[in-house]
Amino acid sequence: MKPAICEQFGIDFPLFAFSHCRDVVAAVTNAGGFGVLGATAYPPELLDQELSWIDEHVNGKPYGLDLIVPAKFEGKGEKLSDGALASRIPAEYRTFIDELLAEHGIEPDESPRTGPSMLSGNTGKDLLEVAMSHPIRLIANALGVPPDYMIEAGKQHGIPVAALVGAKEHAVKQVQAGVDLIVAQGTEAGGHCGEVTTLVLVPEVIEAIEGAVPVLAAGGIVTGRQMAGCVAMGAAGAWTGSVWLTTEEAETAPYTVQKFLQASSRDTIRSAGRTGKPARQLVSDWTQAWAPNDGGQQPLPLPLQSMLAEPVVRRIDVLAAQGHPGAQALATYFVGQGVGLMNKAKPAREVVREFIEDYLAATERLSNSLPD
Repeated sequence: MKPAICEQFGIDFPLFAFSHCRDVVAAVTNAGGFGVLGATAYPPELLDQELSWIDEHVNGKPYGLDLIVPAKFEGKGEKLSDGALASRIPAEYRTFIDELLAEHGIEPDESPRTGPSMLSGNTGKDLLEVAMSHPIRLIANALGVPPDYMIEAGKQHGIPVAALVGAKEHAVKQVQAGVDLIVAQGTEAGGHCGEVTTLVLVPEVIEAIEGAVPVLAAGGIVTGRQMAGCVAMGAAGAWTGSVWLTTEEAETAPYTVQKFLQASSRDTIRSAGRTGKPARQLVSDWTQAWAPNDGGQQPLPLPLQSMLAEPVVRRIDVLAAQGHPGAQALATYFVGQGVGLMNKAKPAREVVREFIEDYLAATERLSNSLPD
């Protein structure tokens, strides 16, 4: 008998895979899991193209969409253009970056150096409208309670809305707001995360919401045995992200993949240096530069920090792949503590297969541990 969440989403195995790469999403869905496309970075027109590609490659199998519509951000409610938001970036911050690059042998870039305000939530409605024109089976939101228009759209179209949380109090608020699925994400996770470990957070959230909605476990989960442990605690399945960054289909920058494969679980840090909110990523000279408690610069609030940082970080990635030592010292990307178990690049389908085999082996060990 399939778990209830597998029946709900039409999947064979309750493994949810968040990725910014359409190829990973399609591969996981086709292998029996549930791919979720991280859509926040896409303009509406490109998102429509990406979802159309996925539709063509999954043959009706289910997949979902993840949007970041933060509850709090600089300029909220002011309907500011990207240019108006960029004008709020102090000049000394641009100088700071120029000096940081110079220290690493990188000349300042004379081209426009401010990216779009992808994390401001200003494009959330437009992206959601595009998504609803495709056969998605889930909408997920991070950084706060989903906006009313997202929850209403989900109910109108019969599409469950999920929310990522890092504290049990947040889970209660999400359920009260009307979400259909909770992703309890521990501090081990890559990207935006709180301070409570997965092992503690998952049972806390399950107790706090008293079975109101299913709970997926997230944070540092890169193997089936970890997933089995979370299911043993009451989770309905696992929400994963980092493990897909080293798959053959992923679009991760080449040198960053090398750093992932060589990294230990101690080589990550929660830093606000890329987005303005604490997000776990690889330790590098970049994260050190934005560590105010260790003599670094205080990051700007979201989305100003990401508007300032992302164009520079993308340039660093290109130079790092070309062998530039200064860029390689600066290179970083969002990844969880599970990176210490990510030691080989492989196809996404193989990762799903290994998850299933490892999960089954773990459940057998658990069964054998019971007294006769």
